[in-house]
Amino acid sequence: MKTWISSAFLSFIILCSTGCLARPYDPQKVEQVLNTAHALYKDTNAGTNADYIPALAKVDSSLFAIAIVTADGQVFTQGDIDATFSIQSISKVFTLALAMEQQGSAAIVDKIGVNATGLPFNSVAAIELNQDRSVNPLVNAGAMATVSLLEGDKAQQKWQSIATWYDQFAGRELAVMNEVYQSESATNGHNLAIAELLKSYDRFYGDVDMNLDIYTRQCSVGVTTKDLAMMASVLANGGTHPVTGEALMTAENVQRVLAVMATAGLYETSGDWAFQVGLPAKSGVGGGIIAVMPGKFAIAAFSPKLDEAGNSVRAQRAIDYIADKANANVFSHLD
Repeated sequence: MKTWISSAFLSFIILCSTGCLARPYDPQKVEQVLNTAHALYKDTNAGTNADYIPALAKVDSSLFAIAIVTADGQVFTQGDIDATFSIQSISKVFTLALAMEQQGSAAIVDKIGVNATGLPFNSVAAIELNQDRSVNPLVNAGAMATVSLLEGDKAQQKWQSIATWYDQFAGRELAVMNEVYQSESATNGHNLAIAELLKSYDRFYGDVDMNLDIYTRQCSVGVTTKDLAMMASVLANGGTHPVTGEALMTAENVQRVLAVMATAGLYETSGDWAFQVGLPAKSGVGGGIIAVMPGKFAIAAFSPKLDEAGNSVRAQRAIDYIADKANANVFSHLD
């Protein structure tokens, strides 16, 4: 990944020395590193929009934004920060968090599984090749099963619990992007097949059509890059929202969610990401990525063009750059 920045790096005067995001935060230095990251990658054209969902194929591919929210509630942004896009698979992190808070982490291990599949996020083979079937809550199979585990027998009750939960993390009311929701609903035959396959193995825990619809709706929630950074900052702050002060998760459940993100957050490239960047992260095919440095800050970046695994190219590169400048790596002893 370092080859991403080698040539562009020489074209910029880096205004932030190593460790610029160490506490106490110097707002000017944080803004400088965000500005530099944005400038380095704003003209990157690699990748393509997700085209199997028609509404995502139409999103302006030039959009690019980065946000940081620290564990003490400071907010820093750069780029197209007001652009709203669909949260997509990043939603899986927060639905997993809700399921853990409702059911306990043992239920997730027993009924979903937490091992990475090493295969694409919508793989049917991953179900058949693994005896535990759904295997991981951050791929489509496990994410749909996680929705089916949530409390509530009726669609409105279950959906309201998800929507309220997301709003609490974002610190504001979010809304479903109806065009995306309709587009995904019209093209979700593959997910329906996955859900039915899980049901045949007794690894789906409710009505397939109802829970698939709720899952599709959660992926269609509209967010900004700042919203994502704010949501992820709860994980950086041990389960308490750093701005509202609301305690949303236990510290133990935060730890377990971050562990799943670290092993499966970027699908089959999660190992590469952990090796290079060293931050728990989660991507979505809408173009967003969140990354968390526990106890310090959360980063979110957004740009629609994706690599072959479904991860935003610009967002990966920007987060990698910022993490490097911040000495942010959960596997390192550095402050």
